[in-house]
Amino acid sequence: MRVLRVLGLLIGLGASVAGGQQAGSQAPTPPADATSPPAKVYDVGPEVTAPELLPTMWELMPPDACKDEKDGTVTLSLVVDAGGVPRDIKPGHPDGTTVERMALRIVGADRFHPAALKGDPVAVRWAVEVSIEGCVDNKRDDAGDTSTVFRLTAQPEQKFGTLLSPAEALAEAGPKADAGAIESGHASGLDRVGGKVSAPVPLNRVEARFTDDARRRGIQGTCLVSVIVDATGKPQNPRVIKSLDPGLDLKAIEAVNKYRFKPAMKDGVPVPVMITVLVNFRLIYR
Repeated sequence: MRVLRVLGLLIGLGASVAGGQQAGSQAPTPPADATSPPAKVYDVGPEVTAPELLPTMWELMPPDACKDEKDGTVTLSLVVDAGGVPRDIKPGHPDGTTVERMALRIVGADRFHPAALKGDPVAVRWAVEVSIEGCVDNKRDDAGDTSTVFRLTAQPEQKFGTLLSPAEALAEAGPKADAGAIESGHASGLDRVGGKVSAPVPLNRVEARFTDDARRRGIQGTCLVSVIVDATGKPQNPRVIKSLDPGLDLKAIEAVNKYRFKPAMKDGVPVPVMITVLVNFRLIYR
C-alpha cells in the first residue's frame, strides 16, 4: 500500500530533542543491543530504498472503558539500522507528555525490512508521525500496589517519511535556490538572520498536502519557498524560488502561510526577516 508523507523543514531553524521514558507495560521490549550506534547512516533516495514497517498488533483497552482519554500526534526522528531495528529515536518538539512517551515506546518496538543500497541492507535516517488514541488507566500488581499506565484504545497510525537536519537542508538548497530572489528581500530593508539578529522560531508544524494529480503521476521532490516572517511572527509574501510542480507549489505556499513563529529578535526587539522554507514531498511505500 502506498502511503504519503510530507515533511516541511525551516532552513537554518534548529529544534531541540530529548529522549523518552517507558510509557506503559503492554509493549514488547527492543533487544538489548538496540542502543548501539550504526556504522554509517544514509538518506533515502534514488539509490537507497525506504525501510518497510512489519505489521504489529497492540493490546487494546475497550474505548468505552476509558475515563481519561489521551489522544494526540507526535513526530519523531529515528535511525532504522541495517537489521531493521529503530535506534536514536527522538521527538521533534519534546514535551514530556504521556502521548509522547507512548509514541517513543511504539516506535521503539517497531521492526522493519531494512533499507537497501544496491541490494545490501543499510541504516537510514527516517521520521515518523504517530497518531495515538489511548487512555490513562490504573493497574494493580500481584502485591496489591496500584500504578498508572497508558493503554491504547486503537491501533496506532504511523506515517513515515524523510527528515533533513537544518545543516543538510542548507547544503541541499544552497546551490539550487535563486540567490538573487533571496537577497532581494534583504535589499528591501529586512534584517538578515545572524550576528545580533536571532532566527525566528517555529511554533507549529504544518503538513503540505499532495495533489491527486501529483500522487497519480508519482511526482515527488523539493519545493523551496522564500517568506518574510514579520515582527509578529506571521508569514508574509511567500513565493516559490524553486518549483517542483504547479499544483504542489501551491500546496507548499498554503502550508507556509499557516506557519506561526516566535519572531526574529534584534537587541531585544522583534524584527521582520526573510527565511527560506524547504518543503519535501515524498511518496513513501509501506
